[in-house]
Amino acid sequence: MCALQTGKGRSILRCVRLLLAVAAAACLSHSAMAQVREPATLPPGFPADDDHVYTSESALREDLLFCRQSAGQSVTEAPGVPQSTQSASPFDPQTDATPLDHRDRIFYPGDTERLKPLGRKLLLNILLDQKEIFTSPFRMNRDNAKWWLLSAAATAGLIVEDRRIANSFENSRGQVRWGGRISQIGASYTLVPLVAGYYGFGVLTDHAKAREIGVLGTESLLDSLIVAGVLKEVFRRNRPDENRPGDFWGGGNSFPSGHAIQVWSIASLVSHEYKHQPIVAVVAYSLAAIVSASRIAAQKHFASDIFVGGTMGWFIGRYVYDTHMSHLAHKHSSLVPLVVPQFQVATRSYGVMLLFAR
Repeated sequence: MCALQTGKGRSILRCVRLLLAVAAAACLSHSAMAQVREPATLPPGFPADDDHVYTSESALREDLLFCRQSAGQSVTEAPGVPQSTQSASPFDPQTDATPLDHRDRIFYPGDTERLKPLGRKLLLNILLDQKEIFTSPFRMNRDNAKWWLLSAAATAGLIVEDRRIANSFENSRGQVRWGGRISQIGASYTLVPLVAGYYGFGVLTDHAKAREIGVLGTESLLDSLIVAGVLKEVFRRNRPDENRPGDFWGGGNSFPSGHAIQVWSIASLVSHEYKHQPIVAVVAYSLAAIVSASRIAAQKHFASDIFVGGTMGWFIGRYVYDTHMSHLAHKHSSLVPLVVPQFQVATRSYGVMLLFAR
């Protein structure tokens, strides 16, 4: 909390008008921010992808200390004025009725720099992700029903044409061998070190976005692996190079493609992180498409396996990114202070109070 006092006369009136205007705008933006609860929605004006989103807590403490030192006597220390009359502000953080959801209780902006809270955050976020992913069909509504129907229709059409598409390839030994080599780009043993290395780079160079991509990339990969593993056990489809190729519940693990869901989740996440740099999306999606095609060329998956895995991976990557950015904007974040105007006629003092969430 810091209070800024002014003198008397015209300078008081000018400062009061300026401070009240700034405080009113800040309060309105904070109210809109506190109401955000959907992953895909951010309050207007919130810098969702710029580096200054990641302002450190130590910098905020320094700014707050400077305000206190430069302000002199604060409003709460005004002599002769009862404590209950110090602030005429109608805002009380303790009486705010806006509820916090489960993800609010486990999100902390500084977690990406400490191992123990980082592991806790990842574990709890993944549990919440799985709940949202597997219950999403039961939340179908008018707005997203068309996407569910289009995806189901495309999957059904590809299942019918799977063998014809597979037979359209040369299917030579060289094709299968090179397809298998190229598809290793989308394997877990390639993507996991890549994401971990990106996080390590962010730690060593103090690069906040690199750390965030490392953390969210790990979350996306684990979400994808869990979803793919569960669905493979449910459908048990045989691979193209197995007996009775394409048969569901035949004991195989072809549907959906694990490589596709993993590589598309990372490609989606990176593309959303660098949404203002289209070349990043072009490169990421191109690599994901090459890996997906190589799995068909290697006779490890059918086209429908690739389509379902790639589609789910893309939505998982976007979901993880949007959910993270949405909760970064919630009122509990120390990066979003509540600005409250303060005024006392008895002591002729005016100022602004900044409330940072603990």
